[in-house]
Parts: sequence; C-alpha cells; structure tokens
Amino acid sequence: MSRPLRADAQRNRDRLIETALDAFSHDGSDVTLESIAKRAGVGIGTLYRHFPTREALVEAVYRNELGKLCDAAPELVRTLPPDEATRAWMDRFLDYMTTKRDLGDALRAVIASGGDPYGESLERLTQAMTVLLEAIDRTDVAPLDVLATLGGIAIAAGEVGPSDGMLDLVLNGLRYRP
Repeated sequence: MSRPLRADAQRNRDRLIETALDAFSHDGSDVTLESIAKRAGVGIGTLYRHFPTREALVEAVYRNELGKLCDAAPELVRTLPPDEATRAWMDRFLDYMTTKRDLGDALRAVIASGGDPYGESLERLTQAMTVLLEAIDRTDVAPLDVLATLGGIAIAAGEVGPSDGMLDLVLNGLRYRP
C-alpha cells in the first residue's frame, strides 16, 4: 500500500499533470518531458519520480480528466436541480471529448506501447451517467445510449464544437416520456 504524497509532492504532481495537459494539447506529442518539467517549475528528476515514462504521464493526464468529469456527476446532482445538473455534465462531457481529441497523438503512442489508458473509462462514464439518469428519473434509458449520443455529437461537431441546441435536444429527449 502506498503512502499519501506530502502536500508539496502532491502540488508538484498536480502541476505536472496540468502543465502536461496544456503541452500535449497545444504542442502535440512531440513536446519534450524536459520542457514540461520546466514549464511546471520542477526539475526533470521530479517529473520522473512521479511519472517514470512519457506514457505514464500521458495516462495520468487522461485519467485525471476522466476523473474530473466522472466525479462531477454526483456533485452536480447534489448542488443543482436534476435537469440543470444533467445539462451541465453534458457540457463537461463535450469538453472532455475535446481534450481527448487534443491528446489523440499522445494517447495513440501510449496504446502503441502496450498501454491501456481507456481501461476504466467506460465503467466510470457509465456510473456517472447512471447517477444523472437516476436524478432525472429516467432509469428506463440505457446510460450507454446517452453516452453514445453525446460522443456522436462531439465527433460530428468536430473542431467548431456543438451548438447549445444539440445538447438541449438530447436533454429534451430525456424529458419526453412516451
């Protein structure tokens, strides 16, 4: 069992993940680990202590984004009316999909090296969507159907991003009861 990180070590790790997200998203997968460490204000040894390989860093970045998205569902349901919570999460899901697309080259490199950054994604996303569907009393709707619809919107909208009308259409469809 690993011990929790000291506060300063956790701050360094978090800063490295945020800096790497920005670097991989804007500079592509060719960005050097040295430049990420420098931008984060830490030495390369600190980066390697937390992330022994480039692939470990990319996976940590991706899993961090997945965690932020999935962990938001119960918090949104707790603090907003169910419809608003679901709509807010949909916006976050599309942001997540944009980040995933921006990390595409780096994630493909992880997969090519034998990694599986998506290993827990479907389960976590399904759990988050289940929380939202329960909140709006739509347990008759399959979470994967909603996730596939949102994913399709993200892909179809591409670089320009979806309009609010697209997500409103999905939410209105969830409100409708035959």
